[in-house]
Formats: sequence, C-alpha cells, structure tokens
Amino acid sequence: MLHLLKRPLLFLSLLSFSLALSLPLHAQDKGGRKKRIAVLRFDDRSSSNFRWASYKTVGEGVMEMVITELVKTGNYSVMERSEIDAIIQEQGFQQSGMVTEETAVEVGKLLGVELAVFGTVTEFGYTNNRKNVRVPGVNVKVGNNKATVAVDLRIVSVTTGEILTAEDVREEKTATSLGVDTRKYDFNDQKSFDQSIVGKAARKAVESVIKLIDKDAERIPWQAKVVITQEGKIYINSGVVDGVKVGDVFTVYRPGQKLIDPDTGIELGAIDKKVGTIKVVDNQAAEGKVAICEIITGEGFERGDVVKEK
Repeated sequence: MLHLLKRPLLFLSLLSFSLALSLPLHAQDKGGRKKRIAVLRFDDRSSSNFRWASYKTVGEGVMEMVITELVKTGNYSVMERSEIDAIIQEQGFQQSGMVTEETAVEVGKLLGVELAVFGTVTEFGYTNNRKNVRVPGVNVKVGNNKATVAVDLRIVSVTTGEILTAEDVREEKTATSLGVDTRKYDFNDQKSFDQSIVGKAARKAVESVIKLIDKDAERIPWQAKVVITQEGKIYINSGVVDGVKVGDVFTVYRPGQKLIDPDTGIELGAIDKKVGTIKVVDNQAAEGKVAICEIITGEGFERGDVVKEK
C-alpha cells in the first residue's frame, strides 16, 4: 500500500517543482526586488478627433492606461507623474517637445529608474465598410466597424543608454453594426470608453506594450542609489515597497570615467570603482521607500553612489 502511495506523491512533487520553474519573474529579480520605471510622454500623431474625459489627448490617455496596467501588475515601482513633471520643469525640458532616447536617459537618471518608456500614438480610430441591404419595405445598413490602435513604442535602459525595444505595436478590434453608427469621438467616462471597440483595441495594444516591458525588464539588473550618509548609516532610495529585505547585502560602486565609442560618440558605460558593501538593517524608512544600511566594508560613501546586488 505504501508503494502505491509513493508514486502519486512523487508526481505531485515534480509537478509543483515544474510549475515553480515556469512562473515568470517579470520585473522582479531573484531577490524579489522591483525594477523602477518611468513612463514619459506619449505623443499623439493619429490625426484623430478623439478626446478622453477631462479633455486629455489620445497620447495622454494611452500613457495613463500604460501606467495603470504597470501599477496593477505589482511587479514595478512606477514613478508618479508629479515627480516626472517636477524633474522636467526643473531641468528645463520642454514638455511640448518630442522625447528622444537621450532626454529619456537623462530624465531617467535624475529619477533614479532603470527603465524609461515613451512613444507615439500613430493610429487611433475607425474604418467602416457599411452596405445597404434591401428588405421589402425596409432599408437596413449592415457593416463592420474596425477600430485600430497603433503605438510607436520605445523602451530605454537608463543604466546603459541602450534602446531595448523600438517597435510598432498595432492592434485591431471589429464589431458588426446593424443600422446603428457606433462611432464615438468623445468619452465622458471610463465605462463608455471601455465598452467601445476603439477602447477594446486600445486595451489590447496596452497589453502588448506591457508584455514588451516585462521582457526587457528581465534583462536589466536591479540597482538603487545612495541618498545620504548619516551617523555611520547609508540611506538608499529603495525599501520594502520595492522588495528590499532586512539582511540584504549590497555592493556600492561609484561611476568613474565614461567610456565613449570613438566612432559613434555613444556612451558605452563607465569604469566603476567599488566603494564597499552594506547591509540593510531597516527597510521601512520614508514609508518604505528608503532603506537604512550599516557599513560592512569600505568608507567614503557619497550621495549618488550606485547600489547593486552583491
């Protein structure tokens, strides 16, 4: 009897192990720490007449959808719009101008994030192939409404300046109409937008964007920065809300001389100098956004030093 029970138990153990291996880490590293991400401007070049509630443009609406979905995943530490706008204003960047890879990296470094996301909405609207169908005594219009949403997406590694993704995300949604024009160019609330076919196409496009972000985030190692040093303690800009745990040990580096490609002029990285190692003793400071660490080795820690996994 004991021999018969062993096989099912062994099978269940192997199945559980297999499922555990197949679960995606998404934006969290092996230590469960969240990657920090900034969603920058999404421009609107769709030539559509659509408006969100509160008179938002299509670009602003899609950008907010991306931010909302990123937050809902629970896998990221997403920068708030107020923090991004404050940096843009402080540094004199023109909010009305196009975001480039260079400005995305510059803003991202000031925000202390690993990834910066921005893009352009190139298509957002309907096409219709309606035909008249004559029934005795009635003239009925039958056709298909097709909504298309396309986003020219850019995802940049702030750490290396590398463009991780440059892709045109394009999604469609169709619905049959019978004597009713379902096109709407204004959405007074979220419900009316979600129920429209253009809203459903936008949702599909945003889901595709999130999948691309997840894929790129897995390639980028987690890191943080030293905020201040005080009374022999090191404060870093990542705490329990990002998955930092008491007892975590990190290595601190100081960026050194930049390595610039002589042919392209592109920054390839820097020669980092090891400052020392630190250990987290409190991950609850500043509402869990900051961790307090004790020094294990090294000295001369400074604000802006980079904190990486040991």
